[in-house]
Amino acid sequence: MTIQVLVCDDQAVIRTGFATIFDSQPDLTVVGEASDGRAAVDLARRLRPTVVVMDVRMPGMDGIAATELLAGPGVPEPVKVLVVTTFGIDEYVYEALRAGASGFLLKDASPEQLIDGVRTVARGEALIAPEVTRALIGRYGARLRPSDPAVTAAAQLTPREREVLTLIAEGLSNSEIAARLVIGPETVKTYVSRILAKLGLRDRVQAVVYAYRTGLARA
Repeated sequence: MTIQVLVCDDQAVIRTGFATIFDSQPDLTVVGEASDGRAAVDLARRLRPTVVVMDVRMPGMDGIAATELLAGPGVPEPVKVLVVTTFGIDEYVYEALRAGASGFLLKDASPEQLIDGVRTVARGEALIAPEVTRALIGRYGARLRPSDPAVTAAAQLTPREREVLTLIAEGLSNSEIAARLVIGPETVKTYVSRILAKLGLRDRVQAVVYAYRTGLARA
C-alpha cells in the first residue's frame, strides 16, 4: 500500500527536501504541501493523507493547533501526525504530544530516519526520537506529578512489563530494549502491546507520559 504524505513547513526549501526524500521511495508519495497549520488542516481534511509531517513553529496557526484539529481528542477520523521539530528542547513539544501527535523527530534526522519515521507512524505505531524524549523529560519531567489513579492502574503490570515501560520512557526502540533485556524484538513488541492494552494507552507517546506520571520514570 502506498503511504500518502502531506508535508507542512513554513520553509519552502525544507518542504522541497522532505518531498524529494519521500518521493524517492516506492511506497511513499507526497500528495501535498502546506506552508502553515491552517493550510495543513484544510489539505489534510480534503486529501486524507496517511501521515502529515508537521512543523511546530509556523506563522498563523502553528503545528500544535493544527495537530489538535487533525488528531486531538474528539476528532472523529483522526489523521496520523509526525512532528518534525528544529530544536531538541522545544517548548511546544509537550503540548504537541498532548494534541495527539503520533511521533517526533528532529529536522537533522537522516533521510533514512525520516523515511522510517513516516512508515512507523503509518503502521499505527508511535515514534519518539531519543533526543526528543530526553529534551521532553528534561524540560517537563518535573511537571508530571504522580497521579493516584495512574499508579493504581500501573499495579496491573508485571515486573517485566514495568521494566519495559521504564525503558520506553528512556526513549529506547524495541530493538534497543531487546538488546538491553536480552530477549527477542518480537517479545518486546508483545510486551509493549500488553502494556498499552492494560493501561488503556493509545501509543508509545502516551506510554512515556504515563511512566512519568506514575513515577516509574524520573527526570
